Amino acid sequence: MPAALTLPRLAWGSPDAPRHALLIHGLGSSGALMWRFGTALADAGWYATAVDLRGHGTAPRALDYTIGAYAADVHGTAPQRRDGGSGWDLVIGHSLGGAAATVASAQDPAWTRRLVLVDPGIHLVDADREAVTASQEQAFADTSQAAVRAEHPHWHPQDIELKSLAAQQASRWAVEQTGAQNTPWDVRDDAARLTVPTHVLGADPAVYSLFTGELAAQVRRNPVVTMSVVAGAGHSPHRDAPEETIRQLFAALG
Repeated sequence: MPAALTLPRLAWGSPDAPRHALLIHGLGSSGALMWRFGTALADAGWYATAVDLRGHGTAPRALDYTIGAYAADVHGTAPQRRDGGSGWDLVIGHSLGGAAATVASAQDPAWTRRLVLVDPGIHLVDADREAVTASQEQAFADTSQAAVRAEHPHWHPQDIELKSLAAQQASRWAVEQTGAQNTPWDVRDDAARLTVPTHVLGADPAVYSLFTGELAAQVRRNPVVTMSVVAGAGHSPHRDAPEETIRQLFAALG
């Protein structure tokens, strides 16, 4: 893996909790936008830690924005456990964060005991890349809360506030380079090598999903991978349909 950066953290819950989770956001986002998962896990007795990825939020900037570099950073993010244990009990990765988590777990199965991937960016075909580019260009063109609210009027006010802030904080160059430096964008081989229990919280293809059709079928040929779909939710189920997304998360965790 490339040299890792030290990522800034946010946390929910008590460090003395017996179970520790790492939350990894998607492209153009921030750790704070994983708050739905953080609060739900903390309420259930977990200690949840979110990070800002390189080039995002208040994280260090760099030149390398390959998925391998993102994976090195999150792999190097260790839980701050007080019980003497090692490794994460759970890693939740959304979109780009799901791709980075997939690579990190495939390369080191001891890094986490289980994965939850939220509409993960496992393989982006040209149409997906164009959609992602258009979405990011729109976000950078107007970073105001009013613009976010107009695009997503049903989102929670905190998601609107935080998405606006994330667009203001993120390096536009870093986001552009993430697309440019990952050509092709393809971690299917890493997904095939996963050995820890992995659940995909899928977006509804009728709305928009990066993980559907033959891609989803191919990844699910790995027997450790299961999947559920959050009906009516687009690429960010935890913002589009948070209650159902959290319900499916805990159903998958058992």
